[in-house]
Order: sequence, then structure tokens, then C-alpha cells
Amino acid sequence: MNRDETVIRVGHSPDPDDAFMFWALARGKIDTGRYRFVHELADIETLNRRAERGELEVSAISLASYPFVRDRYGLLGCGCSMGDGYGPIVAARKPLEADALRGRRIAVPGERTTAFLALTLRLGRGTFTHTVLPFDRIIAAVADGEADAGLIIHEGQLTYRAAGLHCVVDLGAWWKQETGLPLPLGGNVIRRDLGAEHVREVARLLRASIERGLAHREEALEYAREYGRDLDAPLTDRFVGMYVNRWTLDYGERGRSAVRELLALAHDAGMTPDAGEIEWVA
Repeated sequence: MNRDETVIRVGHSPDPDDAFMFWALARGKIDTGRYRFVHELADIETLNRRAERGELEVSAISLASYPFVRDRYGLLGCGCSMGDGYGPIVAARKPLEADALRGRRIAVPGERTTAFLALTLRLGRGTFTHTVLPFDRIIAAVADGEADAGLIIHEGQLTYRAAGLHCVVDLGAWWKQETGLPLPLGGNVIRRDLGAEHVREVARLLRASIERGLAHREEALEYAREYGRDLDAPLTDRFVGMYVNRWTLDYGERGRSAVRELLALAHDAGMTPDAGEIEWVA
């Protein structure tokens, strides 16, 4: 390694929207100068827990986990996955009313995920039991009867019907009906101990990567499709469009209000520490 080179380890999920965001960095499509980006892929719950330990310089996290890492990390102003009237799906083998989920066993992708937080806010804390499974095992677990219902994130939101499952509740639609706001699902954080200069430069490069993907959509989609389980080209395009868009370049005031509202409710429900005054790194 060049002595003047700064290595930045970036953690993100092995799913199409994160792949699309980081395509330009992963494939050398932008000049990163003195920085060398090393990509570490893991499911979002693993990344949430790694962030709690401060392991990576930059990481995707569930926004529900931000209060647990705020002392070590700043929240980047770009890289958000926002569900504007749509979001994680709770699916079951037969049609159910949402309130019928109380008392059921639900497979979830992690206790620090925003999806789990939204589900708990919808049903009430302690009203259901849950088992944590890798996100890509949940659909099969529900179809095979290992759980009564499953909390489905990532591309499973578009493919669960193929397994014969039925949507019980779309948590993003519920959230918008309740608050009038989009549901802020994931974001990118950067470790504060890098120092102000590195934080600014890395934030600029991450935004440049997203901009490059949006400007060269077909090329970035081809790369993203490698990470889409059971997604053909049109579904990959649709899924990426759901979560890489204007919100991803900048939360905007409405997006920032959504984060504040979500984390305030999470704290009131006793599910997270107080997020305090949220700082976005430009």
C-alpha cells in the first residue's frame, strides 16, 4: 500500500440498491485520489452490530440503529434509502388483517433494523414473538411453516408472491398514512475519528458515486443485477428506482423530519436511546 494512501472500508448490503450506489467506487469509475475504498458486504443486521463496535470507517446502517452508534459516527447527508408510501412487507401464507399478527411468531431480519422498529410501532411492543433470520431466508421460512409471518426487506418486497405468500401490511404505506412522511429505512454513516478533512472528502466521493450511477443508469444496473436474487432486469430497475432516487442524494427537509419523527417515536417506545440533535454530514 502507498504510504500516502488512506484506506476506507465501506460496509454495505449485498442487494441491488446498495450495489447501485457504490458501483462507481467499486468499479473505479471516479477518481478517488488518495483514498482506496475496500468494500465489505454483509447483511444489514451484521452491519448494524459492527457499527456499534466502530469497526468500519463507513457503513450502511438501519436508521433505527443510529442512536446506538451516534457517538462514533456521523450520519451522511447522502445514501439514504427512503420508502415513500412503500417499504418492508409483512407476509403470511394466507390473507390476514394486520392486527391478527398480534400473538403470532414473525421471522424478522434483525432487532436493530428499521423494519423491526416499524413493525413494533405498528403492533405494539411485546404483542408478538419473533425469531431472527438472515433476510434472504425469511420468505422460505414462512412458506415452509417455520414462522406464521415474515418481515421482508430488500428485493423480497417484489418477489414474495412467487412463493405463494400474501401481504398482510406494507409498513411504509402504514407509516405514511400515520405521519404523512416517507419511512427512512437505511442510511450511511462515517466514523468521526477520521477527522474533519477526511470526513468531508469521503462524503464528497460517496455522493459522487451515487451521482455517477444515476447518470449512467444502465451500466450501474447491470452491476446491481448481480446482487438481485430472483430479479430479472425490469425488476432490478424497479427495485433500484424505489430506493435510489432524489432522497438518496439528499434527505431534504422532509426526509430529515421523517428521521427525527421515527427516532423520537422509537425512543418514546423504549426501543432506542435518545438520538439527540441529529447531525447530517454534508
